[in-house]
Amino acid sequence: MEQREVLKRVIGILTEAGEIQRLLEEDVERDDVDMEGSVVTALLNETMPRIAIPGDATVEEMAALIGREVGGAVEQLVGAFTLAYTMLARVHDSGQTDVSSTDVLRDLALQAESGPSGDPGDDDATER
Repeated sequence: MEQREVLKRVIGILTEAGEIQRLLEEDVERDDVDMEGSVVTALLNETMPRIAIPGDATVEEMAALIGREVGGAVEQLVGAFTLAYTMLARVHDSGQTDVSSTDVLRDLALQAESGPSGDPGDDDATER
């Protein structure tokens, strides 16, 4: 999966988590809020590679194979969550009360959608 697709999925997860929080703040007794984490599970299933482990592999060989194969996917996920957190924290720390977390995530998603030319890490891209 491309990094920008992973980033868009992470933004979706964070947006959904914000919506769940908002709904629960309105009514703590709600029973229609899905908190099963199915979106996270789906992202992990799509991001993590399928690994074929030879039947005669030693424990050390299996560990090396899994580390090598899973490492890249974990780096993608951590990178996407880190970028989203950094952008949200930057706006929060600047004291901008007219910009919501939803606004920041929406801007970041638009940057991710625009592809390589719209580098989501570019400082000017998310400043308001």
